[in-house]
Amino acid sequence: MNEKLQVILRQLRTRFEEIYGDRLVKMVLFGSQARGDAQSVKIQLPLDVDFDDYPRRMYEIMEVLEKAENRSQLDILSELITNTPNTTIQGIVMQIQTPNTNGKLSGKVTMIGVLVDKLRKIKTELSDHNYVLAIKAYQERLPILCTGDLIKENDTLVLKNPHNFTLGNL
Repeated sequence: MNEKLQVILRQLRTRFEEIYGDRLVKMVLFGSQARGDAQSVKIQLPLDVDFDDYPRRMYEIMEVLEKAENRSQLDILSELITNTPNTTIQGIVMQIQTPNTNGKLSGKVTMIGVLVDKLRKIKTELSDHNYVLAIKAYQERLPILCTGDLIKENDTLVLKNPHNFTLGNL
């Protein structure tokens, strides 16, 4: 990555940290610049979320990225999701790992759910009654609903603090 870009990114990060403080979880550089095959594309970022035209500017930025990356806006947005608290996932249980042997009925569960208009694999860990419901959903191919904090860890979506796990109609 060239030195001029590194300076700009440091300034951008500093400005975002000033605006968002500890709410800023992660900044991700993606696309042709990250791959090293960048074309010259200028994007002016609005740094003040209270700016009157902020939503419009963000829409324009997405349009520019869509053309520059030759990808859909939804595809670009899905890469940007790193932390979404209190999210309800609708889907089906695809895999259940052998229960933990810690004296408590619990285990890791892999679900497939719709997120940003696309089917995604989501991992979570359930215990007690929720784990039993997940087994039933898996065996009978029943749809599920589950709420939790969706985060991205090493390019894997993980639902932390799962609750309200129910079997239901989608």
